[in-house]
Amino acid sequence: MSDQEEVERVIIPDQEGNEEVFEVLFKFDVEQTGKQYMLVIPEEGDPEVDEVYAFRYEEGDNEELALYLIEDDEEWDIVESTFQTVLEDEDLKGHQST
Repeated sequence: MSDQEEVERVIIPDQEGNEEVFEVLFKFDVEQTGKQYMLVIPEEGDPEVDEVYAFRYEEGDNEELALYLIEDDEEWDIVESTFQTVLEDEDLKGHQST
């Protein structure tokens, strides 16, 4: 039995217009801002060693994603805090005995 989940991927163009593939680590809503966010890493990346990128996103018609940079310091602090909490939760789950 396999416990692998389907990995969601998004394609994000860089500043030169080259398309890069990223794996979505997770998506979450923040009640304080009323917005949705996603954390992504480069495909085949490792969140413990690779840089994790955060975006605010909106889903449009036909499930199209619109990604926005997080430029507000207060908004960034909320997203970073949520990410750290999730990492700690995952770390605790990984160390529990079965």
